[in-house]
Amino acid sequence: MQITIHLSLTPASTSTTPGIELMAGNVGASVAPITNSLSKLQSLNGLFAIYKKQGPTSADVLNKLKETLLKEAGAKNPNPRKRKKQSLKMGHGGTLDSAASGVLVVGVGNGTKMLSNMLTGSKKYVAVGELGKATDTLDATGSVILEKDFEHVTRQDIEEKLKSFTGDIMQVPPLYSALKKDGQRLSVLLKKGHSVEAKPARSVTVYNLTLQEFRPPHFILDIECGGGFYVRSLVDDLGKALSSCAHVKKLVRTKQGQFTLEEHALHEEQWTLDHILHSLQTCSESNSVQIARNPTAE
Repeated sequence: MQITIHLSLTPASTSTTPGIELMAGNVGASVAPITNSLSKLQSLNGLFAIYKKQGPTSADVLNKLKETLLKEAGAKNPNPRKRKKQSLKMGHGGTLDSAASGVLVVGVGNGTKMLSNMLTGSKKYVAVGELGKATDTLDATGSVILEKDFEHVTRQDIEEKLKSFTGDIMQVPPLYSALKKDGQRLSVLLKKGHSVEAKPARSVTVYNLTLQEFRPPHFILDIECGGGFYVRSLVDDLGKALSSCAHVKKLVRTKQGQFTLEEHALHEEQWTLDHILHSLQTCSESNSVQIARNPTAE
């Protein structure tokens, strides 16, 4: 079985919001048993992908993954948040908003040296936007700061405006983001009540941008972009271009680099050394990544 994404939009006459439903198959369930040990875990070098659910931060998910693996390997009192004398070197290849879900690429051992490629490489998203309401965070976690009419917006209007957001464009990052000022994240400074100025617009690349569905006030976008791109900023800018306003209701990252949600992302019940060994794309000392043979793949 595969991991399948079901996108559904409810009619505008109901109060239910659109949803992105994820159903997990049994990825690599028939792998052969192996002997787990801390030394074997610490010898891993490469990249693999996990599924990040909606809610926790990317850092929280990574720490839980490390703790799960260290416990399985028999480590005593593992504390994944201790950076000094780490017993397991691990990092992720690009923050996924806490309100978002989907593919999170993980580097282990020498594989952490390859994570910069994940930050700058191609990514794919499916986003559900809602017209008529703008929030301070540009997504559904924030407070509504503006409401405007959207009844004039047509499917053709959206498709026409999307053309101006394709290719190499200039984009202003959201205030609530992982970007930093004086060593602290902008989102953290805002939550502490500090005044934060918007970062200047920067060049980003959108390879493909299409409208999947439009059932006012909701719409679904398919997005393929490069590094540094913010889907929340796109939806906010699109709302303004349509003489209305908008925010992101749901967001799923379906692909990062060569890793896809359907084929590669390990769900929490699959966070074991066994599953990782059979999905790991190994990394040599020269930092070249090679796809490890998966005996369960046909």
